[in-house]
Amino acid sequence: MPGSVKLRSMRKFGQENDAYEFRFASCREIWMMIGGSACAMLHGSAQPLMLIVFGLLTDTFIEYDIELNELQDPAKHCLNNTIQWRNLTAEENMKLNMTKPCGILDIEYEMTNFAYYYVAIGTTVFILGYLQISLWVTSAARQIQVIRRLYFSKVMRMEIGWFDVNSVGELNTRMSDDINKLNDAMADQVGIFIQRFTTFICGFFVGFMKGWKLTLVIISVSPLIGVGAALMALFVSKLTGRELQAYAKAGAVADEVLSSFRTVAAFGGEKKEVQRYDHNLISAQRWGIRKGLIMGFFTGYMWLIIFLCYALAFWYGSSLVVDTLEYSAGTLLQVFFGVLIAALNLGQASPCLEAFAAGRGAAANIFETIKREPKIDCLSEAGYKLDRVKGDIEFHNVTFHYPSRPEVKILDELNLQVKSGETTAFVGPSGTGKSTAVQLIQRFYDPKEGMVTLDGHDVRGLNIQWLRSLIGVVEQEPVLFATTIAENIRYGRPDVSHDDVVKAAREANAYNFIMDLPQKFDTLVGEGGGQMSGGQKQRIAIARALVRNPRILLLDMATSALDNESEAVVQEALDKVRKGRTTISIAHRLSTIKNADVIVGFEHGRAVERGKHEELMERKGIYYTLVTLQSQGDKALNKKVQENNHEESKSLSQAGSYRASFRYSNNAYLTNTDYRQQYLSCMFVEDEEEEVEPAPLARILKYNTPEWPYMVFGSIGAAVNGGVNPVYSLLFSQILATFSMPDPVAQRREINGICLFFVLVGGISFFTQMLQAYSFSMSGELLTRRLRRLGFHAMLGQEVGWFDDHRNSPGALTTRLATDASQVQGATGSQIGMIVNSLTNIGVAIIISFYFSWKLSLVIICFLPFLALSGGFQAKMLTGFAKQDKQAMEAAGQISGEALNNIRTIAGLGKERHFVEMYEAQLDAPYHAALKKANVYGVCYGFAQCVIFMTNSASYRFGGYLVHHEGLHFSLVFRVISAIVTSGTALGKASSYTPDYAKAKIAAARFFQLLDRVPKISVYSDQGDKWDDFKGEIEFKDCKFTYPSRPDIQVLNGLTVSVKPGQTLAFVGSSGCGKSTSVQLLERFYDPDFGRVLIDGHNSSCINVPFLRSKIGIVSQEPVLFDCSIAENIRYGNNQKELSMNDVISAAKKAQLHDFVMSLPEKYDTNVGSQGSQLSRGQKQRIAIARAIIRDPKILLLDEATSALDTESEKTVQAALDRAREGRTCIVIAHRLSTIQNSNIIAVMSRGHVIEKGTHDQLMALQGAYYKLVTTGAPLS
Repeated sequence: MPGSVKLRSMRKFGQENDAYEFRFASCREIWMMIGGSACAMLHGSAQPLMLIVFGLLTDTFIEYDIELNELQDPAKHCLNNTIQWRNLTAEENMKLNMTKPCGILDIEYEMTNFAYYYVAIGTTVFILGYLQISLWVTSAARQIQVIRRLYFSKVMRMEIGWFDVNSVGELNTRMSDDINKLNDAMADQVGIFIQRFTTFICGFFVGFMKGWKLTLVIISVSPLIGVGAALMALFVSKLTGRELQAYAKAGAVADEVLSSFRTVAAFGGEKKEVQRYDHNLISAQRWGIRKGLIMGFFTGYMWLIIFLCYALAFWYGSSLVVDTLEYSAGTLLQVFFGVLIAALNLGQASPCLEAFAAGRGAAANIFETIKREPKIDCLSEAGYKLDRVKGDIEFHNVTFHYPSRPEVKILDELNLQVKSGETTAFVGPSGTGKSTAVQLIQRFYDPKEGMVTLDGHDVRGLNIQWLRSLIGVVEQEPVLFATTIAENIRYGRPDVSHDDVVKAAREANAYNFIMDLPQKFDTLVGEGGGQMSGGQKQRIAIARALVRNPRILLLDMATSALDNESEAVVQEALDKVRKGRTTISIAHRLSTIKNADVIVGFEHGRAVERGKHEELMERKGIYYTLVTLQSQGDKALNKKVQENNHEESKSLSQAGSYRASFRYSNNAYLTNTDYRQQYLSCMFVEDEEEEVEPAPLARILKYNTPEWPYMVFGSIGAAVNGGVNPVYSLLFSQILATFSMPDPVAQRREINGICLFFVLVGGISFFTQMLQAYSFSMSGELLTRRLRRLGFHAMLGQEVGWFDDHRNSPGALTTRLATDASQVQGATGSQIGMIVNSLTNIGVAIIISFYFSWKLSLVIICFLPFLALSGGFQAKMLTGFAKQDKQAMEAAGQISGEALNNIRTIAGLGKERHFVEMYEAQLDAPYHAALKKANVYGVCYGFAQCVIFMTNSASYRFGGYLVHHEGLHFSLVFRVISAIVTSGTALGKASSYTPDYAKAKIAAARFFQLLDRVPKISVYSDQGDKWDDFKGEIEFKDCKFTYPSRPDIQVLNGLTVSVKPGQTLAFVGSSGCGKSTSVQLLERFYDPDFGRVLIDGHNSSCINVPFLRSKIGIVSQEPVLFDCSIAENIRYGNNQKELSMNDVISAAKKAQLHDFVMSLPEKYDTNVGSQGSQLSRGQKQRIAIARAIIRDPKILLLDEATSALDTESEKTVQAALDRAREGRTCIVIAHRLSTIQNSNIIAVMSRGHVIEKGTHDQLMALQGAYYKLVTTGAPLS
């Protein structure tokens, strides 16, 4: 019956969202699933079957006890197997109806029979349990194997545009988590669901068959429990919703603050933000406590109803046994427990439904991908292969948008010719479509309009694998795979001989360095090529491109990431191999493309100029601008390098620039590899955290000490709740004892007393459940809030460099605040309640049982470890074997991760099939592990299910012996057995809390790591210099600096410049030359690696941080505003003191903002929206200026403050800035010359140091870089 229900619902699921879970099952798997279901149904009927035996067993005991009670009367004796009065004749006894049998019932023999029944049922359960689980798990493992293969091979066939829309992280998650969810839904859960559902049906069946009256009475109460459960679910979900909303608000604050951390730091708003965050946490805490109280109330209510239900059932049932003699006592128990077991199993079947729902959701995504047909199928056999390839490439009116950003036009009717055998160079600013054009040649994408042709054939008509095999690609950041150098080169063409590999290595100038390595061509390059330096990787990539013997060579910035030394070597290799091939080179270093046959200048997705180097220099267009800026920088840098070397060469004449550049390249190589490895490892293992030692419990509890009264009361409540189960076994056995009492009046009185006692226990339970839940939710919520606040406070206290680490991105930190803090509750709070509860349960049970019969207790206690084991095992089963599955999948996961992260390289090399094969080879190990697991798991499950039958068999047999030989009252046998069996399951439950506890300790350790970290630049400390007459004189002395997250890129390279109080210094130069970095050093976001920044003669690294930042106001290009009113945003400028509305208005007037604000309906209370989204750029910029002015800073930093504005707003903002600059030291970074002409000092920067400085007129007279920029009217970047 349940089977058909299951299949029907499955089919319905399938129609709903087309995720028919078993669509990949073969005939063999279908038979396995049918077999598994049949075993599950038989297994499900075992428990109700046991009840029938249990009923007969009880009746036997009672009959035996009645016989004993009768014979205790000295006037009666046993004659001819009937009980008779001693002083009457046989006829008189017959008249008095003395026909009760005696002496026939051999209690030990009967109990031995029952023991055999129990053993038989137990053995059958073991076998059925094993088969049910192993068949289902095996069939699921086989299907999942098929699904994994299909999914990965389909993903590898997808076009590149699909990967732009689906993030690699998401695909990796799908490959692991979603398929695991599907596995859970298809494996053991189905069998368990069928088993429990069968038990539910058979339980009711037994109830109605044996005694429909009592069954109906018990069922009539069940709506009360149902209503309670429904209301509880409703309230809890509502309150959880409210709580999450409040946390979401706090999370939004945290996210906003952490995303714009530099603004917070610059304006010293850390403490203010912590308060704002805490304020939002309070309401979340309130909802959390209410939720605890409601849950306590309803749990208490459920226990109350259950005990009232016991009272009613036994009261009414006993009247059916004693008064109307409809039932025997055994029947009463069969009916009562039949209904109870049915209800329990229905409840336990519901988690399986959750697993099915999760599996269906996961299946929808996976099957959708498996069904999808790629737009550009890289593995298809279709398309032409030309016999002869010349290598002429042409773009005809090509228009293109990336699928991930359809609103941005990248190529705009591009027309372009690349002749065969020539070297064509693409130049132009970033984002103009140079790399995009190259990707269209490789057919990673198809153009929206127009076409790309090769020798006059549209590339869309050619076979993809063949087309890509003609092309060799060398990228800016070449991707190497985690194997040997030789294998990496062979990726270019699989069937090449070793000699070809060596030849390609020689052509790429890689042979010599490879032969210097100890393992030569068999050297492993590490994850992502991490063991090689930039130049070495680049040359291996060139060898890989050459081994293909390509007709077309695409060089996308192939040397830009290298230092001079390696660049020269790599460039030489490239010049050698370009001859006779169609070559397209994209480069930002113009020295590398001067000698190209044709240079094409790109702008806004079109080719706007083309010609040779000399022609384009005369045209004074894009190319000219780029060349002038670069050559100036190069000259100055070379001069600087020579100066440095001059000092060294006094002692080491020949070491010269080779040594300087070698040292640089070495450092770059070391730091670069560390960083790349770090980066790669983080890409593979998204959720990887540094290993931490679990935190000691004492320290966690220390943070919870203020709540000790709550914890004490909660523990008292928990202890009382723990004692309830054993008390139940006491009352239950007492009721059985009454059925053998001879005196009907005493019997009735006793039964009523016990039923009242049930009611009393229910009432107490109601209050203690509420007490426990409320107290622990109170202490837990307060702890969570405290930890979140401390964590946020600690985060805002870190130096800016800490936030550059990818592990500390705003998203990651917000998540850490949300999850770690709430996980810590797992070691305190309600967990303590659960443990106290389980311990008192076990304690009371053992005291009761030893008190009443220590011999029987000892026998049962032998089984206790097994019972606990089975309880623990079932708890573990619910959480699943996810961890072992994950480890088994790791090798396959690494391959899929490497493949998906480097999909472009793999597509360019046409290696998709190779990776699919590698992945499939790695799936065998997890598959065999899963098959082995199916058997182990089946055995464990069978064992866990049959332990209780075996325990009962031994206990009742021994109980029969004690009753017969030692005169133990039969009710005590029931008392001891039920007390210990319930405590055994409690023990199992207690052991199931350990995973939460372990998680909590790890989460706490991560948290404490954050709290204990000492920032390099501390915001909260009072140490450091402060002085009264702050003037604002600034001097940079030979500052060198690299960002901690990119240690291989030297940003400042000996910056020396100074500015007097009240003067304006302007920085000019192309982007990336270190202008903004110098401003960040001044704010002390970072300290220079070498050299000093002096402010009024004080070294910046010795100045008190809050003091220094309070003297500086900053207006940046994209000002960050917070999601609050305009007035609040302006007030943010000065967090040291309370500001009146007049202060705000006067600052707004100075920033030319006041009139605009007054024209708004809500004036200064207008909310600016998230990140100021409700305002235009000019308005945001003026609010930012007002915010800087209200600080009344001595130093004003304007970082491209007007570059993002249109002319109209720029005038207004510029006027505001000119007013703000009066009487302050000012540092301006600008791209528009009009904004900086009247500065006191203009410093032209290139590659991290100043190449010219002076006033506008002095620099014009110099006729250097500045002059060229002004006269060509080119933009300064």
